[in-house]
Amino acid sequence: MLTALGNGRPDRLPCQVHGWMDYYLNHYLGGMDWWEAYERFDMDFAIYVNPEYHYSEKDLADWQVKRIDLGKDNLGNRCQRVEITTPKGVLAKEEVRSEITTYDREHLIKSVDDFEIWNACYPVPVGVDFGPIRKVRDRLGDRGIVRSHPFSPGQGSPWQSFCFQFGTENAILLGMDEPETLHEILEAIVQKTLQVTDLWKGTPADMVEVGGGAGSSTVISPGFYREFGLPYDQRQNAMFHEAGIKVVNHFCGGLMPMLDLVVESGADGLETMTPPAMGGDCDLREASRRVGDKLFFIGGFDQNAGFEKGTPEKARELVLECFEATRDHAGYILCPSDHFFHGDPANLQAFADAARECCY
Repeated sequence: MLTALGNGRPDRLPCQVHGWMDYYLNHYLGGMDWWEAYERFDMDFAIYVNPEYHYSEKDLADWQVKRIDLGKDNLGNRCQRVEITTPKGVLAKEEVRSEITTYDREHLIKSVDDFEIWNACYPVPVGVDFGPIRKVRDRLGDRGIVRSHPFSPGQGSPWQSFCFQFGTENAILLGMDEPETLHEILEAIVQKTLQVTDLWKGTPADMVEVGGGAGSSTVISPGFYREFGLPYDQRQNAMFHEAGIKVVNHFCGGLMPMLDLVVESGADGLETMTPPAMGGDCDLREASRRVGDKLFFIGGFDQNAGFEKGTPEKARELVLECFEATRDHAGYILCPSDHFFHGDPANLQAFADAARECCY
C-alpha cells in the first residue's frame, strides 16, 4: 500500500474498503470490529484515526455545547437539538441519527452573521497528541496504512467544510452573489486548519484525506473550484507535506473535468473514482492515462453491482476491470467507490481474493 501511495508499482494489487460501516458489521458480520473484518477477508488494512487535540480552558468555556433529546421521528430515527452558547450569541442545529448514518436536518450556520459568531468562538487546538495514531500504528505493523482527517470544521477542506456547516446550495449562491464574502470565510477556515496542521509535524499517519463531494464536478464547475477551492487546498496540501504525510483528494462524484486541478492542488492522490453507474463520471482507464503518472488512485470499484446486488463472479469481474484500467501506471489501491451497507460477504471475499491474484 505504501508503494502505491508513492505512485509506484507494488508486487500485487492492494485492496481496502472505504471504511466499515457499523450497519454492515452488525447485520452481516456478526458485530465484528474493523480489525476483525479486515482479517476475515485477508484484505490490506486502511485504519482511520485522528490525533487527540488539547484546548485552552478559556476556548472551551466560550463554546458550551448542550444536546437536547427530541425523541424519535416517525421513521424511528433518534433526533436531538444541539445548542452552542458563546459570548457572542447562540448557534443551533438539529441532528438525526438513523441505523445507517447521522445527518444534520438543520445547518449550524444560517447566515454570515452566524459565521462571525462561529469564527470568533470556535475552539482551535493548542496541542496535539499522536498517541492514538501510534497505538494503531503499533498494532497494525506492516499490514496496511493509517489514514487521518484534517482539523477542519466539517470535512476535508475549507470549501467542503463550509458547505457542511452552511449548506451546499447556499454556499454556491454566496459565491455567485458575494464572492469577496465567501473568500473571507474560506480564509478564516483555512487559517484554523493551517494553525493546527503546523502541530502535525512528525505524525505517524501515512495519509490525510482532504476535499469532499462538494468539490466534485457534479456539484460545482471547474471554474468555481479554481476560484473557491484550489487556492485553499494548495496551502493545506503544502503544509501537510511539510508535516511528512501524503495527501489524497476525495471527490466522490464527478472528477474527470477536475483531474488537472487536483494535480495543481499538490495532492498526491485522488479518490473515490466513482463510475457512472453510481452517479459519478470516472473513466478509470482515461484518468490513469491522463494523470496516472502524477497521482495515485483509490477506489473505482462499483460496490452496488459488485457487493450489494452482485455475485462472487461479478465482484471478480469488476476487480479485473479496475486492475486492467490502471495497471500501466500502477499507483492504485482497489477500493469500493464509497460506503456500502448490504451485500453477501462472499462477494467481499471474491473481491479480496481477486485482488491478490492481480500481480504486476
